Amino acid sequence: MLRHLKGTSSFSLHLTRGCFTDVDWAGSFDDRKSTGGYIVFLDTTLISWKSSKQCTVTYSSTKAEYNALADGTIEVLRLRYLPTYLCFSPSFVTTIWCDNLGATYLSANSIFHARTKHVEVDYHFICDRVVKNKIQICFISSKDQLVDVITKLLPHFAFVFLRSKLHVVHPLSAWKDVLWDVL
Repeated sequence: MLRHLKGTSSFSLHLTRGCFTDVDWAGSFDDRKSTGGYIVFLDTTLISWKSSKQCTVTYSSTKAEYNALADGTIEVLRLRYLPTYLCFSPSFVTTIWCDNLGATYLSANSIFHARTKHVEVDYHFICDRVVKNKIQICFISSKDQLVDVITKLLPHFAFVFLRSKLHVVHPLSAWKDVLWDVL
């Protein structure tokens, strides 16, 4: 086992699909708080997800999206840190997909900072990770935003389409595959 670990010390976990973050801005009819969330993939396998109501009401969708982006970034960094327990250090950049252009631009352009003082802490946290090449923030179209499955009420066809992209399998179909392999 030690020979195997020594021989594979240059190997690392690679988050090829990365992380998707999104928010249902002011979606709660009771208090107008937003529901934010993220999902994280390791290759094509969904390994982590979260959906929760944000603590405060936000005046802008960009602020709400940036809160969700910060939560997703924290989760990605936590997962990137796990291999260091085995003396591996990830050297790749993890992509985080966001469907809000304001939040996407904000993470890469410090000029926006002067007009967005209310997101200063999240801004510096995320930008620091972008500058250090730990993450990169990329735009994704809302129709392809996978985390909508856990943050928004969707029409049935959109829900089924996005759910299929998560590689979620119905329990009965999984058993059919197992039984078919046995027979």
